[in-house]
Amino acid sequence: MIITTYAQGLAQLTVASESYSYELDLQVVTKVWRGGCIIRAALLEDFRKAYAANPDLRNILLDSAIAHKLLSTQASLREVLKDAIANGIPVPGYVNALSYFDAYRSEKLPTNIIQAQRDYFGAHTYERIDQEGIFHTLWH
Repeated sequence: MIITTYAQGLAQLTVASESYSYELDLQVVTKVWRGGCIIRAALLEDFRKAYAANPDLRNILLDSAIAHKLLSTQASLREVLKDAIANGIPVPGYVNALSYFDAYRSEKLPTNIIQAQRDYFGAHTYERIDQEGIFHTLWH
């Protein structure tokens, strides 16, 4: 799941580049990282190839070869995490990586609890998926 960790970082660079007009070329970024003294992961060459083939790639997870690698290894990671959690072994980085992957490919996310908390504590209102409009509840 190291792929998803890289995906999060590269996605942040994409947003930062757009927000601050950095004009980053992620193919070059991954090439520089690959040649660096710390990161040097062979996986970065796969990323470089993906960005070379599609410079406008919004997220590395959208590349078919990268997606295939993730899909083919996710079951193993889920088993490892299940065992770690069942045995009280903290693995927050791995859990976060898997959660990012699951959230990224989900059409609908369970963020309703966050909306409810924001409305309860600050009357920020919320939207619903079953009907149009903006709502506020008087929470008791």
